[in-house]
Amino acid sequence: MSKYYPIMLDIRGRLAIVVGGDRIAAEKATALSASGAHVTILSPNFCDELLVQAEQKAVTLWQKAYEPGDLAGAFIVIAATNNQKLIEALCAETQERGQLLNIVDVPAFCSFIIPSILRREQLTIAVSTEGASPGLAKRIRSNLEDLFPLVFGAYLRLASVARTHLRQNGVSYAQRDNFFGEYYASTILKKLAEGHIEQATAETADLLKTYNVTVSGSALEAGLEEKKNYVKQSA
Repeated sequence: MSKYYPIMLDIRGRLAIVVGGDRIAAEKATALSASGAHVTILSPNFCDELLVQAEQKAVTLWQKAYEPGDLAGAFIVIAATNNQKLIEALCAETQERGQLLNIVDVPAFCSFIIPSILRREQLTIAVSTEGASPGLAKRIRSNLEDLFPLVFGAYLRLASVARTHLRQNGVSYAQRDNFFGEYYASTILKKLAEGHIEQATAETADLLKTYNVTVSGSALEAGLEEKKNYVKQSA
C-alpha cells in the first residue's frame, strides 16, 4: 500500500533552503525558484551553475557549513548530500520545526519525495516510483512527452475559457463534466496542433451552443490570448 499522499504545494514567496553546492543542488534550486520560492543555497562551495543563478538574482548563496539553527524560517528544505551525520542533523532540525525535508536519493529520511515532472503551462503531470527508481520515473515521464505535446498548454487554456462561459451561464457541474467529455473527444486538440486556432475556437463555440451557451469563436480566441498572458505573468 502506498505511504505517500500526492499533493501540489504553493511555495510562492516561501523560503526554500537547499543544502549542498553541486550540480544536483543547482537543479533543485532551479525548480524551486521557477515555482516562485525564495531560494537560499547553504554550502561551503558552489558549482558554476549556482554562481550563475546567484548573478541572475534567482538564488541567494550562504557560504558556510550547516549548523543547527540554520534552517530557521524555511518552509521547505532540500539537501543534496550523502554525509550521514549531516543527513541526521537536518532530519532532526526539520522534524523539530515541522518543516518539509527531501534528501536527494535517500527516501528513508524524507518527509516528501520529488516526482519527475512534465509541464504544459497549467497542466502538470507528476510521475513517481515512491523513491524506488527515480531514473525509471524520469524515463516514464519522457515517454509522456509525445502523448502530451506543447500544444496541450493552449488546449487547456481554451478549456478554461469555455469553463468560464459554462459557469457564467449557470450550466450544472454534471453538464459541464459532459461538455468536457465531448471536448476531449473532439478534434479541437488536433486543430490547435495544426495551428488552426480559428477553427479550434469555432468548434468549441459550436460545442458550447449544444449546452445553450452562445459565444463567438472570436471571443473565445480573445479569451485564449488573455489566458496566455495571465499564465505568463503567473509563471
